Amino acid sequence: MAFIQMNLFSDKLVRTVPVYVILPADKAVIPGMPKRPDKPFKTLYLLHGILGSHVDWTLNTRIQRFAEEHDLAVVMPAGENAFYVDQPKSHNLYGEFVGEELVELTRKIFPLSHKREDTFIGGLSMGGFGAMRNGLKYSDTFGYIVSLSGAYVVEGFPERDNSSPMFMETRDYAEAFFGDLDKVLESDKNPRWLIKKLKEEGKDIPKIFMACGQEDSLLGANESLRDYLIENDVPVDYFTGPGNHEWDFWETYIKKAIYEWLPTEKSEAGFNSGNIGL
Repeated sequence: MAFIQMNLFSDKLVRTVPVYVILPADKAVIPGMPKRPDKPFKTLYLLHGILGSHVDWTLNTRIQRFAEEHDLAVVMPAGENAFYVDQPKSHNLYGEFVGEELVELTRKIFPLSHKREDTFIGGLSMGGFGAMRNGLKYSDTFGYIVSLSGAYVVEGFPERDNSSPMFMETRDYAEAFFGDLDKVLESDKNPRWLIKKLKEEGKDIPKIFMACGQEDSLLGANESLRDYLIENDVPVDYFTGPGNHEWDFWETYIKKAIYEWLPTEKSEAGFNSGNIGL
């Protein structure tokens, strides 16, 4: 398992940004067992949540093991607290970075599949929103979306004020990243608007996996989006179970997505440091 820490210059963000990449390309083959075919890797672009960074998934879950066992490349960028949407005034084009530039750059550097059906996007909380928004916005690139405890908060933006002591719940914060809050619902920063647009244009909608904990404060927002998808005849695999807004829940369901839902491939037996006879 190659674990790569790198910095990329982004035209969309006009600065150098850190990215972690898991690439299951260095596993030795057990004598007598078949070798993995020489072909590009299926890829999951995996987004962190608010207050987090590109290191979160590797520090808090066994994502490296999950990827290795399924010959899956995983790309984890830094999204800061920007909800993975574009802010043109400050030239922080996080949506274009994740949905276009990051995919193009990593495909140039690593042996990744260019096929839509092999390219997945996922995330938790803010990253769950970012995965849904950008998976839909760039539906020609991503064939599958995995959204865990998605922060689907745009529906409440028009009523927001600055009374909350939590900065991420204030109107000022939302306006800094989403612009005019009275216009967000009818824009490509709203997953529901994107669903409507894709349906009107007759385009293929990525397959969608959603999960949210039964004790999570975002459960209602996730159920509301699930219901919207169902009402609009958009297939969605929705899961819930015991858990709050926490890593134990996210690890359980990212594993479920990789092992049971995404079209990944079980790795051929092999070995490397700490893993004998996978």
